[in-house]
Amino acid sequence: MIYADQRWIGNHGIGRFARHVLADLDYQPVPLNSNPAAPLDSWVLARALRELERTDVFFSPGYNTPLFCPSAFVFTIHDLNHVFCRETRRPLIQLYYATAMKRACRRAANILTVSEFTRNQIISWSGVSAEKVVSVGNGVDSAFRPEGDSYGLAFPYLLSVSNRKPHKNEFRIVEAFAKADLDPEIHLVFTGFPTANLARWIEAQGVRPRVEFLGGVDEDKLPNLYRGAEALIFPSLYEGFGLPIVEAMACGTPVLTSNITAMPETAGGAALLVDPRDVEQIARGTEQIVSLSDLRQDLRTEGLKRAAQFSWVRTSRRAHEVIAASVRFCTDG
Repeated sequence: MIYADQRWIGNHGIGRFARHVLADLDYQPVPLNSNPAAPLDSWVLARALRELERTDVFFSPGYNTPLFCPSAFVFTIHDLNHVFCRETRRPLIQLYYATAMKRACRRAANILTVSEFTRNQIISWSGVSAEKVVSVGNGVDSAFRPEGDSYGLAFPYLLSVSNRKPHKNEFRIVEAFAKADLDPEIHLVFTGFPTANLARWIEAQGVRPRVEFLGGVDEDKLPNLYRGAEALIFPSLYEGFGLPIVEAMACGTPVLTSNITAMPETAGGAALLVDPRDVEQIARGTEQIVSLSDLRQDLRTEGLKRAAQFSWVRTSRRAHEVIAASVRFCTDG
């Protein structure tokens, strides 16, 4: 029997991965409705799984694992930003990764991840064998396509799909927007709500009338938001994949993103790449992606081709193959 942690399903990166991978998997849900990212979840999960048999397998589409487990388990590391990104490193989180996460890597039957960049980081950091870590990629929902309604904003806009986390690089995005030579009618639009610090920075840069925060955007409206944008501005400081890159591409929207971590791999030559720590590069790249019609058309054309290479069906199939192999190993063993 396969037991899987359905609690990860939701309207976010891991949530989309969980929803699609679990959709066609024959599994028993864990009997929990708590937060799988909670600090004590390893203990809670271990208690919930304590009756599993040796021939069972537990699968998590996220990074949580049981503190102890009588069966084999497979889990997913989508990125290691808390280890390798200085903006998100915190002593307690680093301690957790250095102890519990490394222990989980050693004990797991397999580790799934979403890019070759992250796969190589996991292998190097954890010391496990390369064969144990499998990149299954990510996909793009069919709703993300060029045809369809736009979001209905009354002005042209650049879009930042973001969440106020430090590695999303929003302060530099705002500063670059203020520096860029753009039509003053163009706005910068963020998903989510502003923090007090970000709001003060926007005021200091003199662009408050041209920066908008949309709050929570319903998932079924997100394709509309991409479609209406002049470009996606996504110069993140660290991504294990960067799902907004391919979602925007699938909608025919040009993409500016970073030349570091997994983003060049995900973009596959179909985005404008910049150094995310260089405000001038972000500003100049923003000017180019808005004003150069040939560049915009090339990015649109190549972006649609690139996005077509990412399929949730393919991702799910690869994940299921790894899980099935773990089941066969337990049964044969």
